[in-house]
Parts: sequence; C-alpha cells; structure tokens
Amino acid sequence: MILLTMIARVADGLPLAASMQEDEQSGRDLQHYQSQAKQLCRKLNAQSPNRCTLEAGVMSFHYVIEHGVCYLALCEAVFPKKLVFGYLEVLQTEFNEQHGKKVPTVSRPYSFIEFDVYIQKTKKNYIDSRARRNLGSINTELQDVQRIMVANIEEVLQRGEALSALDTKASDLSSLSKKYRSDAKYLNTRSIYAKIAAGAVFFITLIVYMRFWWI
Repeated sequence: MILLTMIARVADGLPLAASMQEDEQSGRDLQHYQSQAKQLCRKLNAQSPNRCTLEAGVMSFHYVIEHGVCYLALCEAVFPKKLVFGYLEVLQTEFNEQHGKKVPTVSRPYSFIEFDVYIQKTKKNYIDSRARRNLGSINTELQDVQRIMVANIEEVLQRGEALSALDTKASDLSSLSKKYRSDAKYLNTRSIYAKIAAGAVFFITLIVYMRFWWI
C-alpha cells in the first residue's frame, strides 16, 4: 500500500503537491514519515541519484527525479519496487504536462495541491488494479527496474549527508565488489592449480615408489 505521495521542487525542496492515505490508523503514524519526506526533499540537489530507495524500518521511501522535480512515495517495505516506480513515472508524465512550465515560478508551498485528485485516481486505477493482477509476477521482474540506489533514511538525515554522496559511495562499493570478485576468482584458480599439482606429485611419487618397489 502507498501511504504518502509528495511532489517537490529539487532546487529548494518546496512541496508542490501531496497526498496522504486517508485511513485513520495509518494517519496517526504518518506525521513522522511526512516530516522525513520533507527533510529528504530539502537534501536533494542536481547531483542526487535520479532514482533512489530509502529504507525506513517497515516502510520505504522511493523517489524519481525528472526535470528538476522529485516524485516521492512512501509505502510498505514489501511493496514491489517495480510497481511503485511505475506509479511515480505515471505521475511524473502527467504533472510535467500539466504544471511543468510553472514549477520554476511558484513560491507558495503546495501550489498544485489540486493535483491530489489525479494522484488518488492514479493510485486507485494503476496501483490497485495492477497489484491484483500482477503482484506475483512483479516480484520476479525487479531486474527491469533500472539502477536504483538504496540507503537508510535515518542515517542520511542524521548525518546531514547530501543524497549526491550516495552515487560516489555506490560507485566505490561497486568497484570494491568487482575487485573482491576478481581476487576471489584468482585465489580460487590458484587453489585449483595447487590441488592439481599436489595430485600430480602424489601420483608421480606413487609410480616411482611402485617401480622401485617391484624392482
């Protein structure tokens, strides 16, 4: 279930539109997440990853950045990534068509709050119907979701770290991972050769021993 959707301007984190789950039980728990969402939007900049998932306990934030606007959704951590990113892409296309040219000029928070109507309709028509039809298959198709950065939102917010730093760290981790795999492959190959050599020495020794023994 998607509990919160927020659209914000990347340049200054200004909220442009938002929609929250109306369920009262969930609503009591969303204020904290809504505050985190606003903090997150203020940390975005032109160097931030275009797609990112931030883990928040049993919940996850997912966002897409296009044309200087961030489209963010809060949902349960088990909710399929492919589905939520597809939802955000649909919102991005429509919002950019309706309000894209006005985004740089507005100064009042939630200037496009009426877009909530479209958000609610999209969530119902796109998410609910597709989830019922495709939930099983979507979980096996996550490889179709392009390069998604993953981090922990508490760490990002508490350290005051810019989201742009995640790209660098991810690249470093990727390089280290490749080096580790390369080293592991090399050591594994050496181990195989060592075993073969040990076996060869054993058989040669055995042959020599048997030859001299029978002589």
